[in-house]
Amino acid sequence: MDTPHPLVSQLFFTRGEFLRALKGVSDADARQRLMPMNCIAWIAGHLAWQEQRYFVFGAGKELILPEIDQEFCYGAPPTTPSLKKVLAGWEAITQAADPYLLSLTGEQLVRKSPRLNRRVGDLLQRVIYHYWYHTGEVMSIRQLQGHRRLPIFVGPIDTRAPYRPETAPEGNLASREETAP
Repeated sequence: MDTPHPLVSQLFFTRGEFLRALKGVSDADARQRLMPMNCIAWIAGHLAWQEQRYFVFGAGKELILPEIDQEFCYGAPPTTPSLKKVLAGWEAITQAADPYLLSLTGEQLVRKSPRLNRRVGDLLQRVIYHYWYHTGEVMSIRQLQGHRRLPIFVGPIDTRAPYRPETAPEGNLASREETAP
């Protein structure tokens, strides 16, 4: 597939925004837990867990990092891991997930994932929204830690992930609007 499905493009942009929120975070700050939130490094591991669960395991492959599945799953107890180690796992998982994500079509998004019994498009949207939730949380933690000059929220979506219809609209939009009831 030459161009990813528009929803997959949004996920890729969202991942980039999450990484932008982590830029400049020291390992000490990434491990600091401000109650009741988890620490930044745990949040990164948690997002890696979800991508591995949905887009590696859910796509029919075996878990590539079972320890991520154990330590960062929903409901797992809080830990304060190394950000460098967690991001290495996140990178390995997202690289493993990308071929599957890049292969998705609109038709496949409405089908259920065989292992997870949920529609693939629903899983994809859940991951995107989950990233945005935790990106905001990371930015809040950083503000509470006294970080300054934080990234502006949301970045260059108009150039990196602009709206793109799944299929090209038929005819001119203006002419369709004129005939709409």
